[in-house]
Amino acid sequence: MGHGVFTESGAEKPAARPKRRRAKGRGTMTLLEYFGTPESALPQELIYGAMHVAEAPLVNHQRAVLKLAMALEQHVEPEGLGEVFTSPIDVILDAGRALVLQPDLLYVSRDRREIVRERIYGAPDLVIEVLSPNPRIGALRERVAWFAEYGVREIWLYDQGARQVRVLHCARGQVVSTETFNLFETLRSRVLPSFGRTIGSLVGTY
Repeated sequence: MGHGVFTESGAEKPAARPKRRRAKGRGTMTLLEYFGTPESALPQELIYGAMHVAEAPLVNHQRAVLKLAMALEQHVEPEGLGEVFTSPIDVILDAGRALVLQPDLLYVSRDRREIVRERIYGAPDLVIEVLSPNPRIGALRERVAWFAEYGVREIWLYDQGARQVRVLHCARGQVVSTETFNLFETLRSRVLPSFGRTIGSLVGTY
């Protein structure tokens, strides 16, 4: 999901206004009504009863998502650690408040596989967002807060422009620490402690 980017101080830069953002029945759509909408390959989310649909992501964004997904799958599948999913896939964080997000990538550990049904019912262990200059759905700060509040343990934010990953560690419903890894630094993950890959080896050094 493309969003604004963080500065070195951790603050989010003001993001440009999306080229197109549509909301259907703002604040009025129920979870069942959302499930009844036609299937779409476009990113769409339900934010407290308002359905938002965005344009398809650009090639560089999808290229990064694919490479990250392949690397994660190659790591978790041989050892049966869990499952990796790519967007679009619905993550129901709060059914009662009609909050459904679609992160670019997510990982659910084997111990929490019960949340994987026809959709993801609950917080994944890890979510990954590939940042783009122009946001598509929602402000990044809001999304990070929702993921942390509902129990995501770790969030990776890959900044394509800066060629770095910011790893956010979450606990007690909030982000408790942040680490930044540049192109040739080995990424350290608490959710996948044996991952041990550099950003360059994941997405290339072009």
